[in-house]
Amino acid sequence: MILGRLVERLGHQVYLVENGRLAVEQFAERRPDIVLLDALMPVMDGFAAARLIKQQAGEDLVPIIFLTSLTETDALVQCLEAGGDDFLTKPYNPVILDAKISAFRRMREMHQTLQAQRDVIAAQHASLVQDQELAKIIFDRVAHTGALSHSSLRYLQSAYAMFNGDILLAANRPSGEMHLLLGDFTGHGLSAAIGAMPLAEVFYAMTAKGFSLRDILIELNDKLAMILPVGIFCCAVLIEINPGKGLVEVWNGGLPEVIILGQTAELMRSIPSTHLPLGVANKQRFNPDPVVMVMRPGERLLCWTDGVIESRNHAGELFGDAGVHEVLDAYIGHPGRVFDGLLDSLERFHGSPEDDVSLLQVVMPGPTERQPAPRATAPPTRAQDWALSYTYRAVSIREQNPLPFLLTRLLEIPGLRPQAGALFTVLSELYSNALEHGLLQLDSAWKRDSDGFALYYHERGERLRHLVSGWITITLNHSPTPDGGMLQIECEDSGSGFDPACASADYAGRGLALVAALAQEVEVDGVGSRVRVVFSW
Repeated sequence: MILGRLVERLGHQVYLVENGRLAVEQFAERRPDIVLLDALMPVMDGFAAARLIKQQAGEDLVPIIFLTSLTETDALVQCLEAGGDDFLTKPYNPVILDAKISAFRRMREMHQTLQAQRDVIAAQHASLVQDQELAKIIFDRVAHTGALSHSSLRYLQSAYAMFNGDILLAANRPSGEMHLLLGDFTGHGLSAAIGAMPLAEVFYAMTAKGFSLRDILIELNDKLAMILPVGIFCCAVLIEINPGKGLVEVWNGGLPEVIILGQTAELMRSIPSTHLPLGVANKQRFNPDPVVMVMRPGERLLCWTDGVIESRNHAGELFGDAGVHEVLDAYIGHPGRVFDGLLDSLERFHGSPEDDVSLLQVVMPGPTERQPAPRATAPPTRAQDWALSYTYRAVSIREQNPLPFLLTRLLEIPGLRPQAGALFTVLSELYSNALEHGLLQLDSAWKRDSDGFALYYHERGERLRHLVSGWITITLNHSPTPDGGMLQIECEDSGSGFDPACASADYAGRGLALVAALAQEVEVDGVGSRVRVVFSW
């Protein structure tokens, strides 16, 4: 009773019980912040009660201060071992009691703050992991949509983190050659893997269209140099396998040496890195020229990322180039066992990997083993003097957008590639004007406010779905000039057109103004159903 009065005078609410069993029951019901517990009590002593209270408290910090007349060291130690956090000996000193309660209150508040922060961090981590798992699914689907299942390939990719900073891509050219890319971005995890998405996009798209290894390298380097921050780059090996001609082209920019083994696994040649990694050098300094070699059926090419040679064992020793060559020497005469032998040696050598590990083996197939190449648009050509015309009728207009195809055809002219954005904008504006105002007869005046925009695009969709007649013709005419070339684009539709004199005051004229700003010449015929644009480069 005296202790209860003291604690109440210190500003706290007090619940009194008479024995250990009641203390446990009241704790479960009232969940107090601090427990002052006598060591010697009837029914259940303080030691047993403290253990049960701590068990019920779980992760919450509930300080227990033992109140005892015991003075022996063993008895005081028993108080702490039973779950007590401190003790007071009788008679009670109010000053010390107040100090202990205040100290434990601060500890409890700090513990609660840490628990809340932990819960927030745990929730954020769970959300981050879920996002990364979803991103990894998308990443894997993009990065592994090519020809990695080809019978001539074997590979290993072991990620240090959820995301692999290494990337491995394979795709077939229309003419049957296979392109391979093994890359290692700076670091590992999501920050390293994020650059792999644009890399894969460029690699697959250009390979499918028949671009050479050299063209792909230039585009990859420009793309990464544009999007990656300073300090992030991609060490890479790009390979073209040509079974028909028995040739292999290898470009090594920053990865360990590429090994060519003979038909009995003897070392024939190694190709060290002689180029800067992708995304480092500018256009003037970048060298896209690969090493070209003869490679016969049955011979094999091995390459790997630095995670292989930088693997360490428990003693801190590196596997190194020496470890790789030791394995290769051990399997001379047994070429089919080289890849598995290298994997087994790595597994026996290192403990936990400290980096992403990737290993690739390519066995040169014979000419008859070549995979059929997918159909694609025409390969890039140097021809500069040509003209072509496409007419899209109602059914085609309803079901497809011709602009990507037309842009691809134009970008086969090397000099027009830097103009890709402007060309696409001009084509888009001309085609949209012909479709929306020529064939669908939409009124741009609707687009005065948000409701008008909604009406405009609703009508556009409805009229396009019901379009049964009409046509749009796009004519491309390119001719060489002493300094470059000149491209004429003409877009004509079967609609009634619009009045060019009034176009500048109407929303329809804004597209033409944009076209005029991008091109050297813009000419609109009298009824507005035919527009001619001239590009010079």
